[in-house]
Amino acid sequence: MSNPSEPKIWVNEQYDPGGLLYACIASCNETRARDCHESFLKNLTEEQKSDGWTACLRTVNSWDEVPASALKIS
Repeated sequence: MSNPSEPKIWVNEQYDPGGLLYACIASCNETRARDCHESFLKNLTEEQKSDGWTACLRTVNSWDEVPASALKIS
């Protein structure tokens, strides 16, 4: 169960067809995170999508749950 005093961190991830994390950007700003996610989706070509590239947006409550390779923005 999440603690309301913990920050909500928005994590944008882009995965290649093999399931490897290709790009990751994390932010505490929901608007910025949603804009970034839309950009991730928009920049995937139809060929990449058909090959299995994916983009996802999720939330976590701790920076410990964010992949180490993530670009962290405020």
